[in-house]
Amino acid sequence: MTTDFRIADPDPEPDAGQLDLEDRLSLRRVAGLRTELEDVTEVEYRRLRLERVVLVAVGLKSQTEAEVDQSLAELALLAETAGSEVLAGLVQRRQAPDPATFIGRGKVEELARVVAAEGADTVICDGELTPAQLRNLEDKVQVKVVDRTALILDIFAQHAKSSEGQAQVELAQLQYLRQRLRGWGGNLSRQVGGRASGGAGIGGRGPGETKLETDRRRINARIARLRAQLKERGVTRDVRRQERHRHLVPSVALVGYTNAGKSSLLNRLTGAGVLVEDALFATLDPTTRRTETADGREYTLTDTVGFIRHLPHDLIEAFRSTLEEAAGAHLLLHVVDGADADPQGQIDAVRTVLGDIGAGEVPEQLVFNKADVADPAVLAALLTRHPDALVVSATTGEGIDALRRRLADRLPRPRTRVTVTVPYARGDLLDQVHKRGELLSEDHGPLGTAIEALVDEPLAAQLRAAAA
Repeated sequence: MTTDFRIADPDPEPDAGQLDLEDRLSLRRVAGLRTELEDVTEVEYRRLRLERVVLVAVGLKSQTEAEVDQSLAELALLAETAGSEVLAGLVQRRQAPDPATFIGRGKVEELARVVAAEGADTVICDGELTPAQLRNLEDKVQVKVVDRTALILDIFAQHAKSSEGQAQVELAQLQYLRQRLRGWGGNLSRQVGGRASGGAGIGGRGPGETKLETDRRRINARIARLRAQLKERGVTRDVRRQERHRHLVPSVALVGYTNAGKSSLLNRLTGAGVLVEDALFATLDPTTRRTETADGREYTLTDTVGFIRHLPHDLIEAFRSTLEEAAGAHLLLHVVDGADADPQGQIDAVRTVLGDIGAGEVPEQLVFNKADVADPAVLAALLTRHPDALVVSATTGEGIDALRRRLADRLPRPRTRVTVTVPYARGDLLDQVHKRGELLSEDHGPLGTAIEALVDEPLAAQLRAAAA
């Protein structure tokens, strides 16, 4: 009688045969993710403030290795923006994230060894973890574990400056935290007993309220207050937007991936002087500036918060009032980083979020920014795929004049033709014609200025009344 001994897979999975054995049995280190510290001063500064983190991703069978590495590289940028020193990046190939620990059970021990060897104090996972996954992973690796959503929320919290932005970020954080409250042992119990529990006696005994329930109730109350506060501010924003529409001032919203150069482009087009920083999510508060076309027509240009792949749903919901600036615009100026490793991926991610906020049907003008540092061959390939797009550089000014002409062509034009003589005393109406309409001819006579112009109907009515 012979016995057949088989070596068990250290991490058995139902679909294990569909993936390469080497991929399943090891965590693959991704090269080039470690944070480079440039000088001693920076080292000493970062030693005081930076968390030391290890990044972990699950590469699905539907993803290529390049796509997984690109996502992990973006996670590294997010981690550094939040104030972390990236020590290593690890990837495991799986059909789907493990429901208990995100990565396979056997790989958790390997991750724990890497964390200990590198001296890390935080693990960041490239995905949104369930409460159970967070708890189980922390118990195994014995350091703090955060997911991509918590990391993005932390960056937003650091960059929010206005009271509205801070309220929006707090709302998103509380909505995220509410699903992840937990407690252990005595922290869970606030039951009232008899004399041994303080002498509450008859009538004082009951199930009580657990600390978890108390925390959840307080969070719900705070969420309600924040929503009411943001609703009030949203009403003010709506009034301003309706006022612009009442005066028929065309609006353009700058949208795009985070750090694509939207704020730089706003400064180049309007001289707004808003903050420009080479960092993710440097702009959270929308900025609106008035400018005009070459023929004198006024329009507004609004800088909005940048998007990113897998933007947390709670953030979209919390920033909805801000993002509605894009949904209510006449034209979207979609700015793409032409020097990025995956510009088409940026375009797809932004269009997904635009669809989520109801701006998917707004006319769009695609602009590839950073022409001064982008690969000309990559830009040529992008223009082949998107022939109506423009290539610009907000830094050097390349292509800005062409962009201004394109904006003038795509902005809505007034359609009502008027031929009137405007009295000299009504110079204010002539000024409105220059700002809101298109002056076709002008002749100064004894009774006033005879004009032929294309204007909107409300202004046409004012001009006819003044000329009567």
